[in-house]
Amino acid sequence: MPTRAGRRNPRRSPLRRAALGAGLAGALAAGLLTSAAAPATAGPTAPAAPAAAAPDIPIANVKAHLSRLQSIATGNGGNRAHGRPGYRASLDYVKAALDAVGYTTSVQQFTSGGATGYNLIADWPGGDPNQVIMAGAHLDSVGSGPGINDNGSGSAAVLETALAVARAGHQPGKHLRFAWWGAEELGMVGSRYYVNNLSSAERSRIDGYLNFDMIGSPNAGYFVYDDDPAIEKVFKDWFAAKGVPTEIETEGDGRSDHASFKNAGIPVGGLFTGASRLKTTAQARKWGGTAGRAFDPCYHSSCDTTANIDDTALDRTSDALAHAVWTLGAGTAAQPGGEFENTADVPIPDGGSAVESPVSVTGRSGNAPSALKVGVDIRHTYRGDLVIDLVAPDGSVRRLKDSDDDSGDDVVTTYTVDASGETADGTWKLRVRDVYRQDTGYLDGWKLTF
Repeated sequence: MPTRAGRRNPRRSPLRRAALGAGLAGALAAGLLTSAAAPATAGPTAPAAPAAAAPDIPIANVKAHLSRLQSIATGNGGNRAHGRPGYRASLDYVKAALDAVGYTTSVQQFTSGGATGYNLIADWPGGDPNQVIMAGAHLDSVGSGPGINDNGSGSAAVLETALAVARAGHQPGKHLRFAWWGAEELGMVGSRYYVNNLSSAERSRIDGYLNFDMIGSPNAGYFVYDDDPAIEKVFKDWFAAKGVPTEIETEGDGRSDHASFKNAGIPVGGLFTGASRLKTTAQARKWGGTAGRAFDPCYHSSCDTTANIDDTALDRTSDALAHAVWTLGAGTAAQPGGEFENTADVPIPDGGSAVESPVSVTGRSGNAPSALKVGVDIRHTYRGDLVIDLVAPDGSVRRLKDSDDDSGDDVVTTYTVDASGETADGTWKLRVRDVYRQDTGYLDGWKLTF
């Protein structure tokens, strides 16, 4: 490497431990680390927060919502379809219920087929905004009927779960968001509009989207989406614990609002109790009901009324919905804080190649924050020589400091980095390079603060 002209003689500073070393001592005193000599050991990993048990979702409450949706359809031409007054009245009913218990609601407007459509989004205050769990359902019906199973059932269960969160004063580690989509029956128009209008950073903050479309079919089966293994497992384990066998959902795969999220790379999952496909003999033996008959004989028909609901199926799926929201929303005890550090000395070659120091981050689901703190302690006799980068677990690099003519010594500072596009868990690295000769130093340690 070239030697820069006009350099002063190097000043040899005493090598010393500073803030990060003191941090290690404090951690040892607290019993959080086992050895100061472990060179690449992360700071304390907080244990996962135990997920509180979800409350039972009262089937009577869910059916009361369905009765209200039926009354709205009856009073508005027999349906709650996109562009019709019954849809907007349905949205207003759901919104009023959420506003009354403290949700922050917003109505998103779009146009389809020459008519105005609406999505309703409801955020429960609290939780890590960089880790969002969403549950949603389409609120519109077809024009030929009131749409009580398709999809008053999913809409009512999501609403009652949201209200149960409020009743419990639930404060999970992750941020909870609920949604009701318009114009699904026209091709998932509302949910696609919502996802397409999210920034890449906003998309990356959604840990999972749970979809509920037709979950009270009168000749019910129990189908679980198999798109994301972790979400799928939450649902399958719940049903298995109840002694209810499940199958992978195939009839409506890609035909409901989860597809809008899946196509954007967001993990998805959900439940379905069947539509126009016929129940097989084996399925009737497993679940009861009538073989050779559609799971929902009133699918997209005028007879899709409150009489077209199986209470047992709706009760089970509503409880499974709440269980998934409570389980997946739990997060970890370390959210949103937590420190991970490496206090091992790393010599920095004078005018040589870059060196790296790793920090392993574990126990944090979802993405890193938009204001990730990177604490750096470098002891060096001419800090202007140094180039410092943060390397994310996927190998992407964020420049923290370029070389310059700053003649001071040492770099002891904290940088703030927008790392919201990166998965939090994994091995992060601090990369340091001395790009000129004549001065020496070492990395005394560094840390990540979430």
